[in-house]
Amino acid sequence: MSSNPLAPSWLRAPVDANALPPAVWSQNASRDDSGELVIAGVAASAIVSEFGTPVYVVDEADARSRAARIRSSFDREFARVGGAAKVYYAGKAFLSVEIARWVTEEGLNIDVASGGELAVALAAGVEPSRLGLHGNNKSRAEIDRAVSVGIGAIVIDSVLEIERVADAAARHGRVQPVRLRINSGVHASTHEYLATAREDQKFGIPLADAAAVVAQIRSHPELSFLGLHSHIGSQIFESDGFAEAAHRLFTLHSQLLEGGDVPELNLGGGFGIAYTSVDEPLDVEEIARRFADIVAEGAREFGVPIPLVAIEPGRSVIGPSTTTLYEVGTIKDVEVTLSGDTEQAEPSSAVRKYVSVDGGMSDNIRPALYGADYSARIVNRASAAEPVLVRVAGKHCESGDILVHAEYLPGDVSPGDLLAIPATGAYGWAMASNYNYLGRPPVVAVLDGRARLIVRGETEADLLSRDVALRPGEEL
Repeated sequence: MSSNPLAPSWLRAPVDANALPPAVWSQNASRDDSGELVIAGVAASAIVSEFGTPVYVVDEADARSRAARIRSSFDREFARVGGAAKVYYAGKAFLSVEIARWVTEEGLNIDVASGGELAVALAAGVEPSRLGLHGNNKSRAEIDRAVSVGIGAIVIDSVLEIERVADAAARHGRVQPVRLRINSGVHASTHEYLATAREDQKFGIPLADAAAVVAQIRSHPELSFLGLHSHIGSQIFESDGFAEAAHRLFTLHSQLLEGGDVPELNLGGGFGIAYTSVDEPLDVEEIARRFADIVAEGAREFGVPIPLVAIEPGRSVIGPSTTTLYEVGTIKDVEVTLSGDTEQAEPSSAVRKYVSVDGGMSDNIRPALYGADYSARIVNRASAAEPVLVRVAGKHCESGDILVHAEYLPGDVSPGDLLAIPATGAYGWAMASNYNYLGRPPVVAVLDGRARLIVRGETEADLLSRDVALRPGEEL
């Protein structure tokens, strides 16, 4: 196969464009004898026949096992160093009533970042003490509801929130546990929009101001100070940033012990996953081992007890478990002029094949927003055709409506084929929109050969239901 100069340097041409790299796909995804994708015993065509496209398909056993594996790994490694860990699922990645039940049944708590996410967790029957509330601009109503139901922890993100949380706790006759989010200044090696511990950003309290803010928290009898919180970013593949953030937090943590208890240390989440075959994230067992060693070393260095360590994974639980299915619509070969040697009489060119599908940035905004890379496969059949470089585009009226910037698919990809993009569980459905008045797709869980709807897709009637200019009896 000849190489295409439009391919990015990291993208490797596959030996087999039908293969499903196991690091990218959910654990129970495979091809059957006919070459069709089967997830947890359910064929892609059967899912599409019942639920249409686009559709998010969640491998339930995969999601559950990832949650359980993270919890058991951190339990084991922190017990090894004489400590303990508490794992929160970061609901912002993807939260529904069913997902909330899965992760809590596997032993995780849940971190919510809005009143709506709190409502979903409560609707799922999650014990409020197993919830934590985040957010840089929590409304008074959100704080009041969280306190009133007995939420386990509220993360204080600004000085203003101290009084607001204390007032709500006083009204409800409660002592509210709180953490203080610290802007550690550690820069995670990730996309700028995903790095959340830089000095010039909206989250947290500067490290230098933290001791005074903790003193304010402790001055309120309605508040119980749990400890410090840090989150250095998302889609992180190494542990150096966590180690540096922990060191800085331990410096403050040890100082704060002089004024009272500091039972916990929350190091956030952001563990990366594989979106393409070249991504090499750390195994969760290795992450847990490194975290335990980092915390144990920090405690030894500062001569303090090992605190209870909280973490907040989201993407690493739900991301790899989910695959989005689309139907191929139009296909277009576009000749692209290459910037070459100026001495050449004629500039050279190459062909990029655009494969357009029936979804797009309304069901996965990350490629357009972050430049995120994904993989893709044709999944209704296998093909022996030579792989060609493609760009998978959506159907929206935006030139940036791209789902997969660069991938190799069989050259005989055709209208009507089913195309699957794996690892779409995190921030796909959660960030979905109705741009161009497309309804958000359904979410289907598959387990042991059965598919069931867990979030209904939106219809045109749903889209019109909030339009007050539509008179009763009128239809689209």
